[in-house]
Amino acid sequence: MDIRDERLSIPAGEETVTAAYARPCSPTATVVVAHGAGAGMDHPFLTGFTGALNDAGVATWRFNFPYAEAGKKFPDRAPKAVATWRAVMAAARERAGGAPVWAASKSFGGRMASMAVAEGMETAGLVFLGYPLHPPGRPEKLRDEHLYGLTLPMLFLQGSRDAFALPGELEPVAGRIGDHAVVRRVANADHSFTVPRDRRNQEQTGAGLAPAVLEFIAGGA
Repeated sequence: MDIRDERLSIPAGEETVTAAYARPCSPTATVVVAHGAGAGMDHPFLTGFTGALNDAGVATWRFNFPYAEAGKKFPDRAPKAVATWRAVMAAARERAGGAPVWAASKSFGGRMASMAVAEGMETAGLVFLGYPLHPPGRPEKLRDEHLYGLTLPMLFLQGSRDAFALPGELEPVAGRIGDHAVVRRVANADHSFTVPRDRRNQEQTGAGLAPAVLEFIAGGA
């Protein structure tokens, strides 16, 4: 498939961040992807995931948060991360040609996307690749209040060994959100979607999540 790749600089408040835009011919949808707290936009997990979406005819954007752009380790505070999401989503909508634009991100990036939506950011739906419902071992520290009241389609892809949201913890949250929130567990996977004795590399692991996401966005488009 012929896929056009671009590297772009996106102004986001007082910051400028890098984004990678990949567009197949006549894409059916666009998916904007943010990284987790510990890795930037070019992590193999994300490039594998977006590459598989591109091969299926979906355009993608990957982008850095300002702290990753600057080579820092500690994530940005929510206001700066939300502002970055808004800026990249606006750029993605300008190039989408009227096709739906989704947000599908890893861990921290997904939580920031949902906070941006709670504050008014427009998107066709949210896909969480490992939602950080609480810090590991601290199930009382829930990060869920902003999710209630969101009415757009939401897919929570979560490993069954994910210490940030173990089985039985995220499912009740999705139930309270409503029927438009769906939890799908990846058997034996942890927060990075690593499965014991699985010989796939990170790029292949990310690509392996694409079919479930494609099925979900096709139903919600």
